[in-house]
Amino acid sequence: MATAATTQRASAPVALDEHAPIEAQRARRTTPLPHADRLLAAVLGGGFLAVALPLSFLLPSGRSPSALVVLGLIAAYAAAFRLDFEVGAGFAVPTELVLVPMLFVLPLGVVPICVAAAIFVARFVDGARRAFHVERTLLGIADAWYVVGPVVVLAAAGEGAPRLAHWPLYLGALAAQFAVDFAATAIRGRVALGISPPEQLRSFAPVWVMDSALAPVGLAVAVTATESSYAFALALPLVGLMSFFAREHKVQIDRTLELSHAYRGTAYLLGDVIEADDAYTGSHSRDVVGLTIKVAERLDLTVNERRQAEFVALLHDVGKVRIPNEIINKPGPLTPEERGIMNAHTIEGEKMLEQVGGLLGEVGALVRSCHEHYDGSGYPDGLGGDAIPLVARIVCCCDAFHAMTSDRSYRRALSLDAAVEELRVNSGTQFDPQVVEALVSVLGAELVQ
Repeated sequence: MATAATTQRASAPVALDEHAPIEAQRARRTTPLPHADRLLAAVLGGGFLAVALPLSFLLPSGRSPSALVVLGLIAAYAAAFRLDFEVGAGFAVPTELVLVPMLFVLPLGVVPICVAAAIFVARFVDGARRAFHVERTLLGIADAWYVVGPVVVLAAAGEGAPRLAHWPLYLGALAAQFAVDFAATAIRGRVALGISPPEQLRSFAPVWVMDSALAPVGLAVAVTATESSYAFALALPLVGLMSFFAREHKVQIDRTLELSHAYRGTAYLLGDVIEADDAYTGSHSRDVVGLTIKVAERLDLTVNERRQAEFVALLHDVGKVRIPNEIINKPGPLTPEERGIMNAHTIEGEKMLEQVGGLLGEVGALVRSCHEHYDGSGYPDGLGGDAIPLVARIVCCCDAFHAMTSDRSYRRALSLDAAVEELRVNSGTQFDPQVVEALVSVLGAELVQ
């Protein structure tokens, strides 16, 4: 069985990387359980025991494995449970290799208790190694609900030896496992983290794919176990191989996170350079970041697009460090020549970021387009409509709104209502109408709060 761990919602303007949910998950592992999780652990764990203990007594069985087989299966399951592959917003574990043989070697009624014991052992070992906070071992029993699904399905069909011809039954048992697992996890995600079940559903896709791929292998081991109860040991070399892949996968994610942090650190360092050169431009850029990310979320941009939006909002004026201060800080209107020099800051910003390369090099092209207008009257390339990247359209609108609501040396700030009216007046000309509506919606939500 693989586990989908729910994650906390990222708050702007940080944690917009593809692997940000994994970072949040890692951080939670080493912290004490929040009060809500303690209550849920007690409720879900207590509910599981209220179901599992009667099952162990009430379900009849003709199987009588030795104590050594039972302990061996628990140890093998615990070992597999500790090999978590970090994927998406959660993690997947290859326990299906051991769970399926358990269902055909052990009495069905005791399988839930054995699985809960194995999870508890795995979490206790991780707690002793400080990979998990010791309090999180309390979630072990609450995490075992998924096993009830296949046990009930197989028990209803009658306890019997595994047969490939019974594959529809086994498919139903796997579906029951998925359904019960999702229900238990969704309850925790909704109550403890405030994440709706539909939002959590996406994180289960890689989990279910791994389970579906490993279940037939587990079934093959279970078929072999009809000749020897110790056949489950045939799965252990594969568990060991997956342990190697899990470590390699973790190293790869670690490197990706390091690179992402390096990019973000470089971006904010450049932001500090802007602020040191021009305090208004620097603080203005940082304020635009928050608005931009909220609008990007409202427009349902992808994680990668939101990360780009963060960097573009921060660095859209980076080219101004190459513009003379007497032009940037001029109290009156600029001459046509001065305006031409000022407008070149988008091109200069693109050149600077291309020199950095990598992700920031990609962001450079978006920085270039942040002063394009929806009707094609902007600069430097006269792009219009959808020819302007959506991220650039968002930053353009948020940039203008923040500028309108900020005091400058040559004018006073507009009121919020006046600035919103100005956005609407220029919707469809300077600004993308859908971006204007998203920004107004964000501003309205903030005022309500």
